[in-house]
Amino acid sequence: MNLPERFDLYYEGPDGKKHRPVMIHRVVYGAIERFMGIIIEHYAGKFPVWLSPTQVVILTVSDKHKKYANQLKKELERHNIRTELDERVESIPKKVRDNQQQYIPFIIIVGDKEIETNNLAIRTRDNKIQEYTKEKFIKEILEIIKNKTC
Repeated sequence: MNLPERFDLYYEGPDGKKHRPVMIHRVVYGAIERFMGIIIEHYAGKFPVWLSPTQVVILTVSDKHKKYANQLKKELERHNIRTELDERVESIPKKVRDNQQQYIPFIIIVGDKEIETNNLAIRTRDNKIQEYTKEKFIKEILEIIKNKTC
């Protein structure tokens, strides 16, 4: 254990004399780090939706879809769904691949069709694409998060 005596530590007190500091060792931080390591290893980085740092990522097909994507992001965040927006000027396959490598549970692709129909094209982690209305998707993801089912 690293103690002040081992490092010959002193500080000058208000009285002008040298005093030995007191070190408080908290195991809690090490325990949290070990616990996080175990969780990451257990899930191999593929956290369940309720635990995932980013639950949904929204990809825009082009710049003209950014406004709708931002509105969608705000709506999801109002429901406490952790959401990110990927507005990079890249192809959709590259954006999808990059976000799949991050193990994001749900990827929403926003293009002309989604804006016109007000539906969402959702790509899940197992690479299935499903179409939902906004309301149905929000209801289902909130149910998943609440029940910790996935």
